[in-house]
Amino acid sequence: MSATLPDGRRLVLASTSPFRRELLARLGLPFTVQASDADESRLPGEDATTLVARLAKRKAQAVARYDSTALIIGSDQTAVLDDEIIGKPGNHERAVAQLLRASGRTVIFYTGLCLLDHASQRCQVVVEPFRVVFRPLTSAMIENYLRREQPYNCAGSFKSEGLGIALFERLEGDDPSSLIGLPLIQLTRMLEAAGVTVL
Repeated sequence: MSATLPDGRRLVLASTSPFRRELLARLGLPFTVQASDADESRLPGEDATTLVARLAKRKAQAVARYDSTALIIGSDQTAVLDDEIIGKPGNHERAVAQLLRASGRTVIFYTGLCLLDHASQRCQVVVEPFRVVFRPLTSAMIENYLRREQPYNCAGSFKSEGLGIALFERLEGDDPSSLIGLPLIQLTRMLEAAGVTVL
């Protein structure tokens, strides 16, 4: 497969996430991956939707300097429980605490998505919400899950594309791919608006 789109532009995913790469591959378009070196620090008082929209755009802009004609995809995600942003746990103890807190409750995931057309400087940005309703979880269930999947680098302490699905009562949202980190329904619309036909 050629590394460029039919019109000669390159499509670049500004992320090294294997989950986002796998999702983007579903669209069947040629693309390359470029790590973004954007600062991902949260600004004082910044809410979840503003944060993910800003970081998705910042990631795309950071990668844009490498190719003046590319279409660049930036994405960022955060989880919210009780109006508080919860991040990646980083270790077993924090993952246990996150899942105990989420037990029987709803966590909202916000995924920011940006498609930057570097040549025209047109920038499309959306934020896609997705609700995860957790079933009541016992300490044994949480321990068994974490020992098997070790999702310590995942916001919310689970992998919905894996065994994490067993933690849920139900999922609520328009685009299930947004929960994994790249809202493909919105991305398809953005690409078409930028002149890239997916189908």
